[in-house]
Amino acid sequence: MPDAPDNKRQVHRRDADGRMQVGPDWETLIERQIREALQEGQFENLPYQGEPLPNDDNPYAGEMGIAFRMLKNAGVAPPWIEADKEVRDLLARRDAILARVAAGPEPTAFERRRDRVVLQDLVADINGSIARVNAEAPTDRQHRRPLSLPDELAGYDEASRR
Repeated sequence: MPDAPDNKRQVHRRDADGRMQVGPDWETLIERQIREALQEGQFENLPYQGEPLPNDDNPYAGEMGIAFRMLKNAGVAPPWIEADKEVRDLLARRDAILARVAAGPEPTAFERRRDRVVLQDLVADINGSIARVNAEAPTDRQHRRPLSLPDELAGYDEASRR
C-alpha cells in the first residue's frame, strides 16, 4: 500500500454495499459513514429517538442493563448465570429422586445403595457448579451455599421412610 503524500497510511475497506472506501484512518471512515447515513435520512424515525433506551429486563442492572439486554438478545448469558442454571438443573434431579422415594414404597437395599451413590455424585456436581457460580458472580448476593453430603443423605433416608 503506497503511502499518502502527507506520509500517512491510507486505510482501505469495503462497505456493506461492496464499495471501496479509503481514508487516512478508521475514525475518518466511520465519521464519513455516519455523515452519509445522516444525509440519506437513515437515522430518521428510529425507535426511542432522543430518549434513553428502555431497560425493562432488569431495573437493578444500572449501566450494565444495555449490555445484559444485548447478551440476552444474542442468546448468550454471563458464565455465572449459565453455572447457576446448571445448579438449578442438578437440584431438580436431586429433588426428583427424593420425590420418587417419598411417593413410592420403601426402597430395597439395592435401590437405597444405588440412590445414595447417585446422590453423592449429584452433591459433588452441585457443589462444583456452586463453586463456579460463587467464583464468577459479580457480587456475593448471587452466591449459593454448598450442600452438605451428610444432610442430603439424611434427607434421603427421611424421605425413604415415609
